[in-house]
Parts: sequence; C-alpha cells; structure tokens
Amino acid sequence: MSSTNDKSALFISDIHLSPNEPATAARFLACLASIAAPAGAASSLTILGDLFDYWAGDDDLDDPFNARIVAALRALADSGVGIAFMAGNRDFLIGEAFAAAAGLVLLPDPCVREIAGEPSLLTHGDLLCTDDADYQRFRRQVRDPAWRSQFLAKPLTARKAEIEALRARSEQEKKIKPQAIMDVNNEAVTSLLRQHQVRTLIHGHTHRQGRHTHIVAGNPCTRWVLGDWGASRGTALNGSPAGWHFID
Repeated sequence: MSSTNDKSALFISDIHLSPNEPATAARFLACLASIAAPAGAASSLTILGDLFDYWAGDDDLDDPFNARIVAALRALADSGVGIAFMAGNRDFLIGEAFAAAAGLVLLPDPCVREIAGEPSLLTHGDLLCTDDADYQRFRRQVRDPAWRSQFLAKPLTARKAEIEALRARSEQEKKIKPQAIMDVNNEAVTSLLRQHQVRTLIHGHTHRQGRHTHIVAGNPCTRWVLGDWGASRGTALNGSPAGWHFID
C-alpha cells in the first residue's frame, strides 16, 4: 500500500485473513509494514470488522497463523500508529485478550469518532442490511452476552466445527438470496445518520466499495463503503484535513 498524507487516518475492513489464503495475509502484513511510524505517514488505522475469516475465541491466540497477525499488529502499534478494531460478522468473538496482545482499542458498533477534525460514524455495516430479516435475527442471537458466554464455554475444537458448519450453510443461503437484500437499506442508513447527527458514515461488510450521498434533514451526508481484500486487491480509505480518498 502506498504512503498517505501527513496525519491521515486509514480505514480498512473485510480482509478475511485465513491460513488458506496466504497471498491475502502477505498483502495485509506488507500493508502494516508500509504504514508503520515513523517511516509511514498514517497516524491511525481503524479495522471495521472481518479482519479474520472467522475467530473462534481469544484462546486461539497461540495458533501460529493468528500469532503472526497479532505480532504484526503489535509492531505497528508499538511504532506509534494508533489501532482501533470493530468486530464484524466473522470475528465478533474477538475480545480483550486479543486487544491487549495486539495493542489495539476495541470499538462498539456503531460509534462516532473525530476524524480530520470532524465527527464520523463508524459501523461494520451488517446492522444496516435490515432487508435480510433472517440474518438480523442471527446477528441479535450471536451478539447476546449470554449466547457468547455459553458458546465460549465449549472446547475450541467444537467451536471451530460449529463455525465451519455455519459458514458452509451461509454460503449456500447466499446463492439463493436476492442480491438487493444483502446490501444496506437506505432508510436504515438515513435513520442512523439522523440518530447520531453526523454527515460522514464509514462501513464495510457489503464488499461494494464506493462513495454515496444521502440527504438527511435537508443536508448532504457522505457514506463511504470499504472494499474487501484478496490476493491481488486491498484498498483503504484515507481521511485527512486535505480530504477523503481510497488508496491501494
């Protein structure tokens, strides 16, 4: 990833790191190395979910692949770049132990942070896909603290098996779902912007990178959608006093 303007804030999501996709992991690690301070120019990196293809719990930190990613994040944090992480639909089980090891801050979904002197609303994006009623029911279930505690009490191997089964079922369901219901609902976007009274919204999840304008209470608001990553792609949104743009 190329260097950014001074005092810039970088946003990424949907990297879907997995030992089965070594090229994507290599691209991500190279990105972290390129933005490390003081050689790099980014002041912060915010990861808006789905850093991993799945995360079964913080007791999996010793896995060699996971440990390599955590060590790289820690090195970036130790270089002076502030790192924040918001859970996605694939890695919502990331917790305080992961945050401490990686040297990052966990963010609630949604939340407002000041970027380049202006308040910006951050969310992974799945809560905006309100047309997919089945998914929203699933999201409420797995984000429930009682469900989380019960699930994490199971052996790690059992958790991984359940997650793999859920992922396989989800991939099958995606093949028959209309594409429209897997994108954000415009009324949900407008409602969230109005609720938090901001004019900038940043999210991922849909893998549909782009910039959109929404009119809220007569005011134009900008919605930035982060793209997903792969072996040959990996973009970030760069926010600075000079403006906003995507970078490779």
